[in-house]
Amino acid sequence: MAGELETTGGRRDGLLRLLFWGGAGLLWLLPIAAMQITAEVDWTASDFVIWGVMLLIAAGVCELALRASGDLAYRAGVVVAVGAAFLLVWINLAVGVIGSEDEAANLLYFGVIAVAAVGALIGGFRPGGMARALVATAIAQALVGGLALAAGWGAGSENWPQAIVVLSGFFSALWLLAAWLFRKAAGTRAAVGAAA
Repeated sequence: MAGELETTGGRRDGLLRLLFWGGAGLLWLLPIAAMQITAEVDWTASDFVIWGVMLLIAAGVCELALRASGDLAYRAGVVVAVGAAFLLVWINLAVGVIGSEDEAANLLYFGVIAVAAVGALIGGFRPGGMARALVATAIAQALVGGLALAAGWGAGSENWPQAIVVLSGFFSALWLLAAWLFRKAAGTRAAVGAAA
C-alpha cells in the first residue's frame, strides 16, 4: 500500500531508530563540544540533566510512533509535532519567546504543548484526532502570541515584538504542517478501510 511500511522491525525501521537515538545522543554531546570552543556556553550538571530528559522524551515519543504506525504521513506528523514541542521548550528555557526566559508569560507556551498532549489523548492518537488536536494547538500558539502582543508582555526586550510575531508564526506553521500530515494519514487509513 502507498504510504505504508512494515512495522515488524524492517531495515527501514532500524535505520529510523538509529537516527532518533543516535541523533539524540549526538545532540546531548553538542553542548560539551561547544563549551570547549567558547566561554559563551557554560552549562551546569542540571542543564545537562534537563537537556537529556528532553532528548529522551523526544526520541521516546518518536520510537512509540514508529511502533504504532507504518504510515509515512503519520510518522512524519509525529516527528514534526515532537520537533515543534522540543524547540518550543528549548527556546523557552534558554532565552524565552516573550522577553527573557525569566518572563512568567513564557509559561503559557507550556499550555500550548499541553493542548497538543491532551488533544492527542482525547483523540486516542488516531490520525484524525491528532489532526484536530494540532489545529487546536496552532490556534493556541497564535492566541498566546496575540495575547503577549496585546498585553505588551516582554516589551522591554530588544527584539520585541518581532520575536513574538516570527516565532508565533513559525510554530503555528509547524503545528499546522503536523496536522496536515495526520489528516493525510487519516485519508490513507480511510482509503485502506474502504478497499478492504
